Amino acid sequence: MLARPRGSSLLALALIFCLCAAPCRAQDTQDEGRRTLGRFPGNLARSLGGLFDQESVRPFIVGGLATGASFAFDDEVRDAVANPGTSFGRVMEKAGGPLVSSLFVGGLFVAGQVADNQRFRAVTYDMAGASIVTAGLTAAFKFAVHRKRPDGSDNRSFPSGHTSAAFALASVAEQHYGWKVGAAAYAAAAAMGASRLMEDKHYLSDVVAGATLGYIVGTATVRVNSEPLPATAAPVAVWSVSPVLGPRVRGVMVSVLF
Repeated sequence: MLARPRGSSLLALALIFCLCAAPCRAQDTQDEGRRTLGRFPGNLARSLGGLFDQESVRPFIVGGLATGASFAFDDEVRDAVANPGTSFGRVMEKAGGPLVSSLFVGGLFVAGQVADNQRFRAVTYDMAGASIVTAGLTAAFKFAVHRKRPDGSDNRSFPSGHTSAAFALASVAEQHYGWKVGAAAYAAAAAMGASRLMEDKHYLSDVVAGATLGYIVGTATVRVNSEPLPATAAPVAVWSVSPVLGPRVRGVMVSVLF
């Protein structure tokens, strides 16, 4: 019973070490003051709006086509890989669950806020934002689609929340640190998706849709948060001239407001 949490802790420590040690991409070395606590709510809204940017069109089309095609193989894949109750499936289900994933991402976010490493702060900031947006969109899709899980446990099968959350984090890591860290992160996210198939909690199309959603949100979050702040407009001086008239005073008063 002690081996599982120990392994999960080692995995989390290894990820934190990689994030701190890996070199980041050149365009992410400057934060430009965008990633601050005060701007966090606004950045969430901007990340959501970034899903409709031109850069999101291609992954949306590719992911949408892949999701549509995977519907044809849902039953075949389920018959081939479903094996509920395995140690791997149970561990991944807990690791990707709302409680553990929230504590993990929240812990990274807090660590990033107090860290001196600006690169680590940026990636943990974007992971927190991408996770929140992904969770909200995943819940909305689950409610709207109302697809029954393959094991019949409920009607929240589409898309896979475990998979969307994992791919959101993986895409943020890849955008900041490049393909070497990204390859390991995507492999871990793919393992999460595979575990949902093994546990008979999702169909293949649920997992592909979750991966698409997480990837698009993660890349959009990094993109909009990395945009430089708009230049502050130069102050405009407003001049006013008025006469000053009194019993013993005659003159003109000039005032300037900035």
